Amino acid sequence: MSYVRAEEILPEELIRAIQRYVSGCSIYIPSLEKKRWGSQTRTRQFYRDRNAEIVRQHQRGASVRFLAEMYALSEKSIQRILRETAPGP
Repeated sequence: MSYVRAEEILPEELIRAIQRYVSGCSIYIPSLEKKRWGSQTRTRQFYRDRNAEIVRQHQRGASVRFLAEMYALSEKSIQRILRETAPGP
């Protein structure tokens, strides 16, 4: 995230109003549109692909313990992935 000087983009009256609440501090102003986690990177797809592979390997006989060691996750995490990702009946 890059910082922008308030003087470059905000009217002077608005800057003075903000200064009444926070003067000399950095503040974060969130975007109007909420972006979903991982929407701007490939992280979301990476985990979706990884979890699908975990389910495939489990369906082919890989144990929860083996998958936990292979993916450096806890057995509980593998169980959660299997529960949430596995296709329904």
